Amino acid sequence: APPFAPPVEDDEEAPPFAPPVEEEEAPPPPPAEPEDAALRALVALDDLSYGRRSAAEREIQAQAGRRSFLARWNAVFDETGHYLLYGSIVGVCVYALDAGRVVAVLGAADEAERFGCLALFEGAAKLDAQLEQARRQVADSPQQGSLTMGAEQSREGVSDPTCFASSFRRKRFYLLSRRAPDAPDARDVQNELPTADELGRRAAASRPALLGAEATLRTTMGDVRFRLFGNECPKTVENFCAHARDGYYDGLIFHRVIKSFMIQTGDPLGDGTGGESIWGGEFHDEFHPSLRHDRPFTVSMANAGPDTNGSQFFVTTVPTPWLDDKHTVFGRVTHGMEVCQAIENVKCNRFDKPHEDVAIIAVEIHDVAAA
Repeated sequence: APPFAPPVEDDEEAPPFAPPVEEEEAPPPPPAEPEDAALRALVALDDLSYGRRSAAEREIQAQAGRRSFLARWNAVFDETGHYLLYGSIVGVCVYALDAGRVVAVLGAADEAERFGCLALFEGAAKLDAQLEQARRQVADSPQQGSLTMGAEQSREGVSDPTCFASSFRRKRFYLLSRRAPDAPDARDVQNELPTADELGRRAAASRPALLGAEATLRTTMGDVRFRLFGNECPKTVENFCAHARDGYYDGLIFHRVIKSFMIQTGDPLGDGTGGESIWGGEFHDEFHPSLRHDRPFTVSMANAGPDTNGSQFFVTTVPTPWLDDKHTVFGRVTHGMEVCQAIENVKCNRFDKPHEDVAIIAVEIHDVAAA
């Protein structure tokens, strides 16, 4: 409507001004949906932090499916069943099933950690009487921080949820909670000097690997001795010798036996799906033109494809040339061929697993070949 009425004749009564038009108020905007906490933590990362974390993710993804530490990584529900906790690139995400989003991220400030295996404690703190007495006795001690850390926030009967988490490439576990250390002189595990034992282990790890010349496989059906080709395939022989010296193969069964083909062992799970190398994952093939599957009693690595060697190996009982350049040959049987044949002839089920277990008792590594 116009702001004023149109003019009228003098003898007519002028109408009052037309009422102003009231503008309608715009409806309030809909409430913004709560932001996902994981997305917020990811956006907050600077380029350097994101680069470090993404590099760790790529390394983890490269080992996916290799049945190593990733098999132990998990996700856990809280006791109500409403929240799911899992490790991610930004920390431990707390996903609310009702809201359909991540509502919190634990350990987001710990840039160097990639949390994986989780366990959740949601009970009430139970303080031991002797521990309380010890706390009182050392109240004035300069080391009181080692006994009173978090004491002010850990009261009897008070719920104290704590997430226990392992981290990628770390030999310690972490406790994520709402508590903070209340002692300024507590341990600083990030910056303290390594212990003498740790220094000794590092020195031992830096020494060159000792490759055996021969190995004796002591089984429940007899002994098998074979020569090792450390010069031609050093990584494979190093892996086998280290596993043998550590007792990794002790007690493992021959889980796959096929007559007129081979006998296979080296899997801690006993079903052909387990095992890993001494480096924690898998390692590359080491084919050599002089080492072929051209004769029986050849010792070779089992795998699931190119460069997927772990701990499993097999001994052929016939020439198997179709395995050349697919499996790494690292040994030849010199004594105990009859034992291999005896194992080959045991009765097996339809999955080629013996009805009665044939197991490795121990593996001995010889630094000098027998004359």
